[in-house]
Amino acid sequence: MTAVILAAGSATRLRPLTETTPKCLLPVADEPILRRVLGQLHDLGVARAAIVVGYLEHMIRDAVAAWRLPLEVTFISNREYASTNNGYSTLLARPVVDGAEFILLDADIVCDRDVIGAVLASARADCLALRPSATLTTEEMKIVLDDAGRVRRCAKDVPPATAIGESIGVNRFSAGASRRFFAALEERVVGRGLVNEWNDSAVQQMIDEQGYELWPVDVGAHYCAEIDTAADLAEVDRYLRARAGGVIK
Repeated sequence: MTAVILAAGSATRLRPLTETTPKCLLPVADEPILRRVLGQLHDLGVARAAIVVGYLEHMIRDAVAAWRLPLEVTFISNREYASTNNGYSTLLARPVVDGAEFILLDADIVCDRDVIGAVLASARADCLALRPSATLTTEEMKIVLDDAGRVRRCAKDVPPATAIGESIGVNRFSAGASRRFFAALEERVVGRGLVNEWNDSAVQQMIDEQGYELWPVDVGAHYCAEIDTAADLAEVDRYLRARAGGVIK
């Protein structure tokens, strides 16, 4: 299994912290965010990671090399990181995982290892981590399910009242879905020039046009947080330090 980790963005909402450090290298409970997730992936048996980098990418490359983790790591450069979104970054990983099963993660997620583990262990190869919530805003990537329990919509513009919860940025694709996913990304990013949209738009296109069956994995029982602002970073750091001496499994 290969993990694709999206770490190209400049994280302007975290300035001045990110003026000299990429977001994924910011520490929570004294451990860089990326180091934490790579360790969790290794613990779960994931052997390879492809990291899409851009902003201050030399720092990420140097840090990963210094950690000497027992994973095979590939770096993919998004030289257009300042003017593109994660759909563009994801498409750049196509040569590494097109036609192969893989797990896709945002690099700003701090979560229990069991969140990723639940997605990897799901009996359904095409799935995403879902955090149920009754208090959603326009910020989250919101999820609507159909009557069979499959993902019907996955988008930020979903009315909060209609959503069951949010996608936290951990998705798994089967080999067959991988091919269709990258084909949809290419059609949108290259064919239509939609370089500044979320990769979820390609997933939604697959659902709408191809009947793609995507299943939620409820991870509401486990800790997970997305780091977007300095307040988020401080809150996660406080939580981890207060919980079992800062250990997150």
